[in-house]
Amino acid sequence: MTLLRRRGLFAVVVTLLLALGVGSPSAVGADAPWWEPTARPAADSQINVTGEPFHGTDSQGRVSGFVDAHNHVMSNEGFGGRIICGKPFSEAGIADALKDCPEHYPDGSLALFENVTGGSNGHHDPVGWPTFKSWPAHNSLSHQQNYYAWLERAWRGGQRILVNDLVTNGLLCSIYVRDRGCNEMDAIRLEARKTYEMQDYVDKIYGGKGKGFFRIVTDSTQARQVVAEGKLAVVLGVETSEPFGCRQILDAPQCSQADIDSGLDELYKLGVRSMFLCHKFDNALCGVRMDSGTIGTAVNIGQFLSTGTFWKTEKCSGPQHDNPAGNVAAPAEVTKLLPAGVKVPAYDSGAQCNTRGLTRLGEYAVKGLMKRNMMVEADHMSVKAAARTLDLVESANYPGVLSSHSWMDDGWLERVYRLGGFKASYMSSADSFDKESAATRALRQKYGVGLGYGTDMNGVGGWPGPVGPDAPNAVKYPFRSADGGSVIDRQQTGERTWDFNTDGAAQVGMVPDWIEQIRLSGGKDTVQDLLGGAESYLRTWKATELHKPAPNLAAGAAASASATEWNPITSYAAGKAVDGDTSTRWASGWSDDQWLRLDLGSSRTVGKVFLDWEQAYARAYRIEVSDDGTTWRTVWSTDGGDGGLDNAVFSPVQARYVRIHGVTRATKYGYSINEAAVYSR
Repeated sequence: MTLLRRRGLFAVVVTLLLALGVGSPSAVGADAPWWEPTARPAADSQINVTGEPFHGTDSQGRVSGFVDAHNHVMSNEGFGGRIICGKPFSEAGIADALKDCPEHYPDGSLALFENVTGGSNGHHDPVGWPTFKSWPAHNSLSHQQNYYAWLERAWRGGQRILVNDLVTNGLLCSIYVRDRGCNEMDAIRLEARKTYEMQDYVDKIYGGKGKGFFRIVTDSTQARQVVAEGKLAVVLGVETSEPFGCRQILDAPQCSQADIDSGLDELYKLGVRSMFLCHKFDNALCGVRMDSGTIGTAVNIGQFLSTGTFWKTEKCSGPQHDNPAGNVAAPAEVTKLLPAGVKVPAYDSGAQCNTRGLTRLGEYAVKGLMKRNMMVEADHMSVKAAARTLDLVESANYPGVLSSHSWMDDGWLERVYRLGGFKASYMSSADSFDKESAATRALRQKYGVGLGYGTDMNGVGGWPGPVGPDAPNAVKYPFRSADGGSVIDRQQTGERTWDFNTDGAAQVGMVPDWIEQIRLSGGKDTVQDLLGGAESYLRTWKATELHKPAPNLAAGAAASASATEWNPITSYAAGKAVDGDTSTRWASGWSDDQWLRLDLGSSRTVGKVFLDWEQAYARAYRIEVSDDGTTWRTVWSTDGGDGGLDNAVFSPVQARYVRIHGVTRATKYGYSINEAAVYSR
């Protein structure tokens, strides 16, 4: 009998014994308290948490609890079905759910993705349940980390909100072994359906429909009720590289506004409430923040294979910057995918910004998210794309902006908080997470907000490693949860007992242990900020739902100009700046001291002017108002205009006429405005 057959026979015997109640605690009876399941399979993971979970609200109606703002519960269904091995649940039980991909047998030597990403040095024991000798692990990027019972442990330890980002990548799917097609939207649909099936599965274990801890919610009121009940509110998001087919090939977009509208409508019907517009590869919507090092070079190769272009960089125009691109060799298995003679370009270390920002289609998508009161994820956007996105949402006073796992330059953070948005930091080591938290605490205190974490489990990211049992911040078991509701011991699944000190963050059930290590690292204030995360996330979501666009006082207004550029084919008349169409524009004569005048029809309260500049923008200009169209007074001015989107905000005044008065051109051409809007504030 071969070793593989002996090992397989042993696993079968152990599973049968466990099914008969040997070696595992029996299922909890029907008289169990609300937080314990009544019909958990005998052969299953233990939770190793005792005590009633904290629930309810404080005297001011605020909930308390943690929010994982970035997780990928169902990513095993994405990427063609064979990148992440194992499932978060199975009707056939844990032995079926937590098993490796077929190509990983017998010794992991053919597990290409696992080996390229460095988790196992070329070999690993593929057996999951019940031994788990090699996986999941903090540095294994291809094995399931979100088994439902591990999520249950995170919930019992104080987590109250989970954002399940539906994720895939068509290019990675196409070049790797797979058992299904690579259409990204098909994968998103499947992952959404599986999430609802998982809710049904948990309900069955807990005694019936609606009784389980895992509750999918589609609005903030539902979520607040679930959290107040002490259960886990699950929000659906999307993080994919080419949503709605919006890839680009040699800079040509492969989607239309109609594709974006139909895609957003479909996602909303699926229950999705937050979304990334770009991820890893530049697409037809926006440029990305790029990856660094070996992974960065590998992703850049993927970008070329998907789009026909590598990342292009330039010196950053402000203090914010993207991650520096590559100049590090990728693994040979990835490099050989390039056509003969094609090489990844070398990058100037002083040029750390992606040249690509938010495209016109991207702007349409951002506006589409706002129209549907969905939250916009700023992480993974290039500096230029994030800046323009923030300009757009600021022009509408839109609060629904998220940074969910430390992929946005913190130089934008105050703009996010000022709008009413929410921030979560990546699940780094306890010390690093506490330091990152401390660096932004003053801003959180200024705006009265809590903090989230983004575990990115199943997201191919890497997680905190072990610190050792003798480390000053080593977790001492058992310990009490941060919310005081539960006592937590080492977690056991099958024959494996997990200890955060020696295993690190191998799977999502270790989140409570990680938070305890943050506390032991001197991060008591950070833990308190995290306990306020659920309330802050819900406030952002509620404000997003309630948002109604302010009326544009200049829509269709009578417009005139000092001069208009003449063109025999295209009209650049003043009215083109207020026609609601960003593909048209007003263009002035080619000289300084030009103006665009808007007649609001009657005296109105005016406090903000929004301008969408074409490439010919003003370096210096001023906003003027008038009651009679003859006598003007300046209410706002700048001599540092940089084009793009401008929000000129000033103390509200009464006026009938508004004039954008160009003083100094930034180019040899005139002044050109795609759209001008006027708001009360």
